[in-house]
Amino acid sequence: MSPLRNVLYFQAVLGLLANMFLLFFYTFIILFHKSKLIDLISCQLTFVHIVLLLVGGEIGLTDVFESLNFENDFKCKAMFYIHRLMRGLSICITCLLSVFQAVTISPSTSSLAKFKHKLKKYMVYSFLFIWALNLSFGSTIIFYVGAFTNVSETNQMKSTKYCSLFPMDYISTALILTETVIRDVFLVGVMMTSSAYMVIFLFRHHRQCKHLHSLSHLRASPEKRATQTILLLVAFYVIMYWEDVIISSTAFLSWMYHPVILTVQKFVMNSYPTIAPLVQISSDYRIINMLTTLWSKCHQIFKQ
Repeated sequence: MSPLRNVLYFQAVLGLLANMFLLFFYTFIILFHKSKLIDLISCQLTFVHIVLLLVGGEIGLTDVFESLNFENDFKCKAMFYIHRLMRGLSICITCLLSVFQAVTISPSTSSLAKFKHKLKKYMVYSFLFIWALNLSFGSTIIFYVGAFTNVSETNQMKSTKYCSLFPMDYISTALILTETVIRDVFLVGVMMTSSAYMVIFLFRHHRQCKHLHSLSHLRASPEKRATQTILLLVAFYVIMYWEDVIISSTAFLSWMYHPVILTVQKFVMNSYPTIAPLVQISSDYRIINMLTTLWSKCHQIFKQ
């Protein structure tokens, strides 16, 4: 288990550093420069991923909660609720990012074009709705989560190092699974639909550019780079999401979480929050220009 746990620690630390850098960058841009609406969405997503990694990466908040003078049951419920909340926010904000970019790049002849001038207004409402929805969503499940008691008679299923899921009645199980499936399938469906729209748009745009200009003069616009980045994020999220669904469903149906399976699931769940900021950093020309300038200045200082 030690090598797997070391991989988890490395993944969490890498993801935290990348997300913190990105959060600092977006905050600086929003406060002191002319920011874009997409920066506000990305800033929220980055914040959510930081908390998600702190809670799910077995570092940070886990150790802080252990040192607090609270009952283990409260610690467990709090950690479980925060993780569930951030996981829900991650899929919702990623979906919002995908829809926003699809509307942004839509041509004036498209039916989506009429929403462009109202994006800022809709964005505020979307943020409020997403947070309100996820704060209340699935809160009933915390009544079936508690501290691991190491007593086999309770039929508890260990879900983390210190927490367990307790047996639920059929009605509660059906309700929780139904609302989770409906939400996730709807959001993943919206992401895939908006992604398909963007792929078709980019294909048509590339074909027009190829017809009008030679390939040597083609240059990716900021909008095209942003679209390609979001498509990559959505594709990676969907892959990681379905892997997590398969692992969770198998464990839930067999009512058993093997330590190795639990570690692999944590790795899968933390992959998106870790990879997403790295993709954003490597594709944002503003960050690349800033890092290039800093590197040049540092090189000149050390050269003197």
